[in-house]
Amino acid sequence: MMIQVAPIAPIGVSIPSQNRNKLQPWRTRKNGDNLPVFVSKKPGRFGNCRCQKTDRLNDIIGKEINGAVDMVAAEMNANNVLVDRIVADQAERKPRAGTNEKESQIEKEAWSLLRSAVVNYCGSPIGTIAANDPTDPSMLNYDQVFIRDFIPSGVAFLLKGEHDIVRDFILHTLQLQSWEKTMDCHSPGQGLMPASFKVRTVPRDGDDDATEDILDPDFGEAAIGRVAPVDSGLWWIILLRAYGKFTGDLSVQERTDVQTGIKMILKLCLADGFDMFPTLLVTDGSCMIDRRMGIHGHPLEIQALFYSALRCAREMLTPEDGSADLIRAMNNRLIALSFHIREYYWVDMKKLNEIYRYKTEEYSYDAVNKFNIYPDQISTWLVEWMPDRGGYFIGNLQPAHMDFRFFSLGNLWSIVCNLATEEQSDAVLDLIEAKWNDLVADMPLKICYPALEGQEWQIITGSDPKNTYSSFPYYQNIYENYIGKKMAKAVDSLHYYQNIYENCIGKKMAKSVDSFHFFCVLT
Repeated sequence: MMIQVAPIAPIGVSIPSQNRNKLQPWRTRKNGDNLPVFVSKKPGRFGNCRCQKTDRLNDIIGKEINGAVDMVAAEMNANNVLVDRIVADQAERKPRAGTNEKESQIEKEAWSLLRSAVVNYCGSPIGTIAANDPTDPSMLNYDQVFIRDFIPSGVAFLLKGEHDIVRDFILHTLQLQSWEKTMDCHSPGQGLMPASFKVRTVPRDGDDDATEDILDPDFGEAAIGRVAPVDSGLWWIILLRAYGKFTGDLSVQERTDVQTGIKMILKLCLADGFDMFPTLLVTDGSCMIDRRMGIHGHPLEIQALFYSALRCAREMLTPEDGSADLIRAMNNRLIALSFHIREYYWVDMKKLNEIYRYKTEEYSYDAVNKFNIYPDQISTWLVEWMPDRGGYFIGNLQPAHMDFRFFSLGNLWSIVCNLATEEQSDAVLDLIEAKWNDLVADMPLKICYPALEGQEWQIITGSDPKNTYSSFPYYQNIYENYIGKKMAKAVDSLHYYQNIYENCIGKKMAKSVDSFHFFCVLT
């Protein structure tokens, strides 16, 4: 039985006939629009490998920042995106003395472990599984290829010169983008990328003696907590840009189906809603570790990825009549978003003193305390912890609420993608250096500080046993850490790279250890 799966092009996007060879099989819709439709010989949401071969700026940001617009726009025109920096560094990098450009033993072992995680689809590598614990018979979904987990793997393969696996990953995950996904009779908007997918081998229709590979995506309908991934599409755009810059092969990003995929993600992220802020509003568990961490609202990590993805997409979109409005919307959003994060998410000793003097219940257009933040929100730990030199971006900002926890990924990615100013970037690094024992200690690197305790932990995490004070997640580094101590003492063997749970000062080993994650190999 032949079925139709949701088209990959949004309504109103026409695709010339001469470019149809770049897409999957066609079928004409009843309304006459020629839109690409995937065809599968098997009902359901599985894919068959044979068919998958592959200027209202002031209204947005307010009159108060008109003077900052030119400065931010000039910075964006510099085109200093993450991948540009990496490519330049790679071109100028010289081999270390005595290494003779040969891999060390630990590097060989790391690459061996990473390649053992590679998943093949139709005879070609397509990604790496999230984890592999040979002692655990129940792997849950760790044996799947996660979009976010493959990003460091993809960068490693690009640096190694193994580009095909990254290209195939980009194109095959794009094909999964528009598949029908439903939970309790509801379907999310077009453009959503899956959180993960699994390659399954099944009997071929009509021939029980033959088998074929199919892709089984998960958009959150089977995930723990049933939360759709917000970060997958943003990571996909960033990796696509990295692939083009590393390889010089721009034919992938110029493909009609890839251009359509980029636009669908952007339209989903830029869609109008009830929010008054330029930041993305997301639910808890929609990124990072897929469990409640109290990040519902406008978490820093998502905003940094959003900013980076917008900049990458702006570089890759081909100029055409249909892209003009989208590019204009991206430029407006970039200016508004960068100002919002730099101005309202930033804290240091000077800003804390300002918050202490905030007046509350201000009703005016020129209010200083725009989010009605009560000074009592500043915890004692923050006053004692904040160094005189340094600062960071808070984890979240909502009306009458500032999440003062330090989130490593959001702060570091803000530096990488130039969301942070040069002064702010230096201040974040100064803070990490000053608070090394708290943020790094003997086992780099905490994703969040401080850990939640007591009633606060019960309310925010839902009494999650994997988010307790004595079992907080840190990512183990297989190399010697920065202070020269061997990581081998922290685990039974360097053959396994575990997601270690430890307390906030990095000295007490926790009772539980999660599966053996392969992204730890890449650190």
